[in-house]
Amino acid sequence: MAYPSVTAPYGFKPINRFDGIAYAGATQLYPVTSGQAIYTGQVVYFVAGGTVSGVSNLHTEVTTGMIGVVTGVQYVNSSGQTVQAQYAPASGVTSVYAYVVNDPAAVFKVAVTGNNSTITPVAGTLLNSNVYGVVGTPSATTGDATSSIDGSSANSTATLPFRVVGLVPETVDPATGYYSEVLVKINGTYHQQLSTTGTATA
Repeated sequence: MAYPSVTAPYGFKPINRFDGIAYAGATQLYPVTSGQAIYTGQVVYFVAGGTVSGVSNLHTEVTTGMIGVVTGVQYVNSSGQTVQAQYAPASGVTSVYAYVVNDPAAVFKVAVTGNNSTITPVAGTLLNSNVYGVVGTPSATTGDATSSIDGSSANSTATLPFRVVGLVPETVDPATGYYSEVLVKINGTYHQQLSTTGTATA
């Protein structure tokens, strides 16, 4: 069976660990900042008071840092029922929590675009480069983020927040040798668990 073509970005999907150990699905459950919608595949960070919010711009130095990537949510709906879902809306629900892959060694599969939402395959020479991310516009229909990485930003510069640690061979174009998906990890102290600076209490 042919690998499905990558037609649009879909957020960050956990695959394994940087050291090669298989990803076992481990997550942490964190409260979500009030009034924030939250989506599967979205990159989040801790804010003051110990809640998580979506990182609003991955195409900068990301001074907020990152704690990881959402793999699902839990909330209480207007009927008082606890719901497990792909995403949580910004209003009409309470007690919102996100399941977050927070392992600093976690590796994520992600689509490659420019600084937009258009798939833009890249050469394998991108491997071990640092890159910016692209937030995209999350979908309430699918419950998924539409984040990607900007292949055109690839550089050795330390201020780029992601490191390309692998290529996805199933998405290579045999005519060009270019890839539509790569594997990345959060770079160094951009991960809030590796930073010595904590968040303020509420």
